[in-house]
Amino acid sequence: MQTRVLICGLIAIPVLLNAQSRQERVANAVASLQESLVAQRRDFHMHPELSNREERTSKVIQEKLKTLGFDDIRTGVSRYGIVALLKGGKPGPVVAIRADMDALPIEETLDVPYKSKNKGVKHACGHDVHMTVALGTAEVLSKMRNEIPGSVKFIFQPAEEGAPEGEDSGAVRMIREGALENPKPGAIFALHTNPLIEAGTIGFSPGAVLASSDSLTVRIIGKKVHAAWPHQGIDPVVVAAEVILALQTIRSRRIDPVEPLVLTFGSIHGGNRHNIIADEVRLEGTLRTHSEHVRERAITLVREITNGVAASHGASAEVTWSPRSNPPTVNDTALVEATLPIIRKTLGPENVLHLAPVMGAEDFAYFQKQIPGFMYWLGVGNKAKGITAMLHTPDYDADESSLQVGVKVMTNIVLDYLDRNR
Repeated sequence: MQTRVLICGLIAIPVLLNAQSRQERVANAVASLQESLVAQRRDFHMHPELSNREERTSKVIQEKLKTLGFDDIRTGVSRYGIVALLKGGKPGPVVAIRADMDALPIEETLDVPYKSKNKGVKHACGHDVHMTVALGTAEVLSKMRNEIPGSVKFIFQPAEEGAPEGEDSGAVRMIREGALENPKPGAIFALHTNPLIEAGTIGFSPGAVLASSDSLTVRIIGKKVHAAWPHQGIDPVVVAAEVILALQTIRSRRIDPVEPLVLTFGSIHGGNRHNIIADEVRLEGTLRTHSEHVRERAITLVREITNGVAASHGASAEVTWSPRSNPPTVNDTALVEATLPIIRKTLGPENVLHLAPVMGAEDFAYFQKQIPGFMYWLGVGNKAKGITAMLHTPDYDADESSLQVGVKVMTNIVLDYLDRNR
């Protein structure tokens, strides 16, 4: 529809009243994809694959990108990873989107039409949603290619949950194999599902959002002897118990109390009979913090305290740290502040929630060490429908209305970033 406006009584100029803003066009384009988004997410969910085993998943993503007209698709990055570049019709900067691909060794318990077909494997962390949102964003942007000022790099990453023992993959290997090069993005964005906030909302944390993750094994070496003559041996069970308690003083007495830190031992193994003092006990645990200096200090204290307690009992100890660790996931504060206005404009400020950081971990942190990065939470919960199960649980699910929200927000974030930085 158009009307005419008289200027100074001289001439009538037609004024267009029904021109859509770009945000409205994005919203309409996303709304038209709802059925295909749901179908895509359910396909991923029904065919989950473990870390470094994402062969089918990779093929599905490749075919979709080809269908969308991507002609710059690099495959086989970090085994099954994909790096695809969408070149806009106008010169400008480069921005990246990262989506992880792997599932978890968890048995599906939900009786739903899209139940996992792979026994003992489930998308219990929402990576099916992550990939679907990234592909939906790729589809919307591919139809706007001519007006995009710059390029968008899509990074589909395997093995976020951790490569199997003896294997190498994930964010570190993708970076090593050039995922952030030729061209190098100025920033990178990612989302993570969150069933603790309702579908239709986005959560954010400036600065630290997720913790570091370090796995450790403590080996307490004693001396085996008959349990009736304990003085003739060295009991590593007693030493291990004291070590566990002593290590908790790192949190309570050795680190600034305002600094977040968790040290948890989830596994203890030792001994083989009720009346024999063991010769060895093994402890396996995890250390998590929100800052590198706390992380480094805690690692040093674990070794010092463990060795000291063991020596005081005449035992010895070995502390080993797994090389498969993650640094803290820390959002670039300036990037967050620059991005929040478009998120609030897209969803309404009441649906954009400032959340406290949590102690989970993500290898997206490695991308953030290379370039400014922002990982935000996509609400997928729905209390009315009973969708409240936590990540990494057998009954985890996502409200599928969140798919549209995810695509709409990510698409607008990318376009806004390119506009602001051209």
